Amino acid sequence: MRKLKNNELDRLSVNDFKTAKKTPLIIVLDNIRSLNNIGSVFRTSDAFLVEKIYLCGITATPPHKDIHKTALGSTDTVAWEHVENTIELVEKLKSKNIVVCAIEQAEHATLLNDFKVETNKKYALIFGNEVKGVAQDVVNASDVTIEIPQFGTKHSLNISVSCGVVVWDVFSKLTLTSK
Repeated sequence: MRKLKNNELDRLSVNDFKTAKKTPLIIVLDNIRSLNNIGSVFRTSDAFLVEKIYLCGITATPPHKDIHKTALGSTDTVAWEHVENTIELVEKLKSKNIVVCAIEQAEHATLLNDFKVETNKKYALIFGNEVKGVAQDVVNASDVTIEIPQFGTKHSLNISVSCGVVVWDVFSKLTLTSK
């Protein structure tokens, strides 16, 4: 088995990415501190054709060298917007019939493997601060809370890892159910 070279990967150009049909997914970053985590979320969003990223509260915005270091240019492809107030954004998304999902460990949360998607819906996935998680008022305002099952001693994943796990899972479910 031979590894593929970069020129064999059939990558989209920036212009092709911008005009490509997007996955009906929106990422909301609720007060993320780490610029490297923000860049990683951009890169994951690029990989799965995420429609848009909202950077809320203290979450830094491009251009920034530490975001760029992990984003590897995906800040030029994925649409993004800074919004100061996450709750106001949640209400705006819900008014557009977007299903708002807080990714958090909470009472009565739906385990990710049990979360069902509908192909005619658009989803917003909210990821929270590295220490405090998604703010409680944002969890309260969300349509559903999704928890990533964990079985070790820490029960804590880095936000960029959580984003990769959840985006891949929801992307897979949307792709498989639409076929």
